[in-house]
Amino acid sequence: MSVMRTFNNHAICFAAILLLGFSVGCSDPDKHAGSFPGAILPSVVSVAPFNGNGAACPNSLITATFNQPMNAATLNTTTFKVTGPSGAVAGQVSYDAGSNTAIFTPNAALGLSTAYTATITTGAANTFGIPLATNFTWNFTTGNALCVGAPAVVSTTPSNGACPNTTATATFNEAMNPATINTSTFTLSPGVTGAVTYAAGSQTATFTPSAPLALNTTYTATITTGAKDLLGVGLASNFTWTFTTAAAACQAQPGVPMGSAALFEVLAGSTVTNTGPTIITGGDVGLSPGSAVTGFPPGTLTPPAAFHVTDPVAAQAQLDLTTAYLYLAGQPSSAVLPADMSGLTFAPGVYTNASTVQLSAGAVTLDAQGNANAIFIFQIGSTLTTIGSTQVVLAGGAQAKNVFWQVGSSATLGTNSIFMGNILALQSITLDTGATLTGRALARNGAVTMDSNTITVP
Repeated sequence: MSVMRTFNNHAICFAAILLLGFSVGCSDPDKHAGSFPGAILPSVVSVAPFNGNGAACPNSLITATFNQPMNAATLNTTTFKVTGPSGAVAGQVSYDAGSNTAIFTPNAALGLSTAYTATITTGAANTFGIPLATNFTWNFTTGNALCVGAPAVVSTTPSNGACPNTTATATFNEAMNPATINTSTFTLSPGVTGAVTYAAGSQTATFTPSAPLALNTTYTATITTGAKDLLGVGLASNFTWTFTTAAAACQAQPGVPMGSAALFEVLAGSTVTNTGPTIITGGDVGLSPGSAVTGFPPGTLTPPAAFHVTDPVAAQAQLDLTTAYLYLAGQPSSAVLPADMSGLTFAPGVYTNASTVQLSAGAVTLDAQGNANAIFIFQIGSTLTTIGSTQVVLAGGAQAKNVFWQVGSSATLGTNSIFMGNILALQSITLDTGATLTGRALARNGAVTMDSNTITVP
């Protein structure tokens, strides 16, 4: 199946911005993502309070972190809304450019034991004027008492023996103000320069050194009292920890042999079906041996990616997918994977469950413990299901491209859920309405079914 790639005037204008680095006289851009071929569309990658959180602080703020810089002028009380049983919650919206995070500050504490819905609308746009493909919503419920006390660091990485290319991370017991997490409040000594980021979803700050650390050297990491929570309360005192790097260089962890399957964002065996304005960015869509691809449009595949349907490219990708699937299934297990991942934190390793696995509420955290190359493999004998508004959170330098879900039957991502990693399923993969996937949906024998989703290359 061949695909003719067309570019409209808005696309040419957008390309000019990228090449020339300044604004030109473009007409008002079409809100449809097809007007911006090659663009990485903005999407929400983490939220706080967590999706489904049933004990959120009533005196907390609400945050949404994006996958790229946003136009602060488009983030306001019109495009970032919070509603409860009595209707709209009054408040103010600000934007922290350093962490790509929008912050909703209620004018008063939220109600106790009350359900709320937060929404980011398609009026929110990135710095090129490209909006979200669809409205993003999530739900949370407050606890039965106000949260008091100073924030605290509850876990850190790395430990002794860390590789020289490690990062340092600190996870807090509550959401922090991203604007206060920076190179002034998070330092690494002696004399280490680097960049500091904050992941609102996992409440984790990460210090990434500008260059690999020295071998067999002791370092001290410090979080100062300048780091404050969303209510402006700082740590009670400076928090420090030390670690010593390895005496010898670390060997690189071997990768998973994805082959040409890695070129695809969506790959299926029987059918590819879409409903609504799904946006697929960063990889191709393939089908083999089936021949039915439906729902494009309204779905959009962002060029230069292409469709490969019942052609040699898709057939080879299916062969490579089988190789990768069998490789993942054959890795020796290092720990048991519980039937419900809700609220758990996993270190790098191979986790196995011979039956069904679900994420029933809240979030599951994958913590790379400072190793950006760390690999997570989840071997699931039957089905993988995430309930609506749950999320997979990456911490400690973890990367979605290094997360693999080997599913012996089928996988389903719930409505408005946020998922990270590569799904390799023996049968089918379903993305319910509004689910966001940073990773790949690769089905060996069955279908991939989508509904108003955002799928982005990891």
